[in-house]
Amino acid sequence: MVDVSSENLMIAFAVTIAAGLATVLGSVLVFFSKTPNPRILAFGLAFAGGAMVYVSLTEILTKSTDAFSAGYGDSMGFALGTLAFLGGVFLIVIIDHFIPNPHESLDVDDPLFRHNNREYIKRVGLLTAIAITAHNFPEGLATFFAMLESPSLGLPLALAIAIHNIPEGISIAVPVYFATNSRMWACVAALLSGLAEPVGAAVGYFILAPFLSDAVFGAVFGIIAGVMVFLALDELLPAAKRHAKGHETVYGLVSGMSVMALSLVLFNF
Repeated sequence: MVDVSSENLMIAFAVTIAAGLATVLGSVLVFFSKTPNPRILAFGLAFAGGAMVYVSLTEILTKSTDAFSAGYGDSMGFALGTLAFLGGVFLIVIIDHFIPNPHESLDVDDPLFRHNNREYIKRVGLLTAIAITAHNFPEGLATFFAMLESPSLGLPLALAIAIHNIPEGISIAVPVYFATNSRMWACVAALLSGLAEPVGAAVGYFILAPFLSDAVFGAVFGIIAGVMVFLALDELLPAAKRHAKGHETVYGLVSGMSVMALSLVLFNF
């Protein structure tokens, strides 16, 4: 059993809530500009993707293999960490198969919005919110357990997820706002989706708390690494490329990796 102090739990939960609530920031941006700047959006998505890939492969996966190695030796620890990573990939593939995460609702120039088909827009908004909410559960678990392990790992990851959540908030708020003409309901929809992250963290922790050990941490971190890499490669980078007008995607990707790398170096001093 791994001992976790109540103070560390509260800090980890608070950071997870803050990252999740970035969806609300995205919903607020809708009211200032109905069409988000595509180049900034592309850069931000790629930045988050680069940061998440880097921290997943260099830190989170390493934490997984180290935790397994503590109980099973280096060779078996590496093998188990790799299997947990692949398990995380397959887990999110299954989730994505049954509940795809749509991105088209970011585009308010779509004829759907111009013709103001409120019922159809309402349906798009509902499906978008459900899909993003389902994907937010593992993200919340990732932030929470990374913070439990160490702030040097959790805070940069939380920042990357928060950046990622801003366009998700936009993609929820746009159809809800067009369908209801209500800023309040647009914000509420984004808020509820964002709260899925701390809910996912809480549910995951209370299920795993009685069994916390090096092996459990190894499994959780391996799965988290797989989930984060898949989300970055399947959602963030393609979405960034779709909104890019030039080299914003590669610039954002490299910037995200660089900022994440430098932050981890600074945190380790």
